[in-house]
Order: sequence, then C-alpha cells, then structure tokens
Amino acid sequence: MRLVIDTDAGTVTEHTAAGTREHPLDSPDSFRLISEHWVTVGWTQRYTYGFTWLGRPIIQLPEDMVRVQEVIHRVRPDVIVETGVAHGGSLIYYASLCKATDRGRVIGIDVEIRPHNRAAIEAHPLAGYVTLVEGSSTDAATVDRVRGMIRPGERVLVLLDSCHTKAHVRAELEAYAPLVGPGSYIVATDGIMGAVAGRPGSKPGWEWDNPSEAAREFAAANPAFALEEPGFVFNEGRITDRVTHWPSAYLRRLA
Repeated sequence: MRLVIDTDAGTVTEHTAAGTREHPLDSPDSFRLISEHWVTVGWTQRYTYGFTWLGRPIIQLPEDMVRVQEVIHRVRPDVIVETGVAHGGSLIYYASLCKATDRGRVIGIDVEIRPHNRAAIEAHPLAGYVTLVEGSSTDAATVDRVRGMIRPGERVLVLLDSCHTKAHVRAELEAYAPLVGPGSYIVATDGIMGAVAGRPGSKPGWEWDNPSEAAREFAAANPAFALEEPGFVFNEGRITDRVTHWPSAYLRRLA
C-alpha cells in the first residue's frame, strides 16, 4: 500500500491493489491509517525502549499499559501472572496497581532472570508484591510451581510476554489458561510481529509465526475462551480502535 498525506489539501490517500481511497485528514479513517504506520515505524526504531515505570525499563507501548490497567481494574485479579521478566518494568507496573487498589500480587516467570535485574527488582519498594520464578514458562515443573502459589478461589489474570514464537505461545496458552476463571483473561502480547514482518529487525516467517496466530488458533480450539478486544471504558472521542502492539491478544474465559 502507498499512503499519501497531503497536509495542504487536508487529505490522506491510500493506494492499494483494490483501488484508491481518499479520506479527510481529520477523520477516524486517517487516524487509523497513520497510526498503523506510526506503530510499525516506531517498532523498527525501538520506540518502546525509551520508557520506565518507577525506575525500571518497561519496554511496552504506553497505550497498551493504560488499556491493560482498565482490564485489571475491571477483573480485580488476586494474582497477575506474567511470563517474561526482562528488566522487570511491567512487573513493577502491575505491582503498583496492586498497591493502589489494595488487592493482588504478581508472579513473574522467566527462563533466565539476570542477576542485575533480579537485584533491582528485589530491592524495589514494591518488591513485596512480586514473586520471581526462574525456569522455562512451558516446563511442567515451572507450571506446577506457579499453580502451587495460587490459593483456591483466587482470581487470576495471565499475560504472556516471553518467547513470542507461535509454538511457544500456544504451549503457554495450554499451560496457563486453566488458571484463568470465567470473566478473566489470558493475554498473548506482541502480535505486532505479524504487522512488521519484512521490516528491518524482523525475522522470516513472522507473518504467521507470532502470538496473535497462536491466540486465534487457541480460541478456535477452545470454546471456553473468546478473542475479545478490551474496549474503551470511557470514550467521548471518535476513535474506536486501539493503537497497540497487542492485536488479537485478549482471550476472555467465558465459562
């Protein structure tokens, strides 16, 4: 697709194999088109590598963090499980929500928690809300350990943010979805990989080898879960689509 932004004429024109469409620059369609390209260019430029949360690098698109806190506020989980620790910024983010709402705790899982990151997380003022588990997120022993940390009747929300191959995410979905009760979510993050396939920094096969494909396959095979966009809790604007690195990510347990 070729996109032409003409600020003098006040138009955005998309040229595709199906034809040409022109939109007013100040319109929801133009916002959607420009945002799609802004997100993919931002990914190639490592835009998300410039943010921290309470001192820890978070490496997430800020809009995704605001949207997921709306989900957490609505679900009110007792336990937030996240696979993938890295610098620990998102663990601290979720811990801050637990403290702010006086509810919940966080379990972070990673195949390797680097000593300097572990030390920084464990020294953080919110460390009391976080438990670190080192081991492959799909290893049976790791899954059993996490399951043993969850008390009967506790409400669990899961975010998958470790290895992003389709096979790995699908295995994580199978392993952790049973922890999620009706009305809560398991979230397969970073499906943006499918949209940036072929761009600088991507790898061959990302158009099909990504978390969104795993989530779609899982939903098709598991009728107890549905792919469901979290929606806008409040929206007095004209934009109805999320700007996100997490397309087709939210799997809500129906029953």
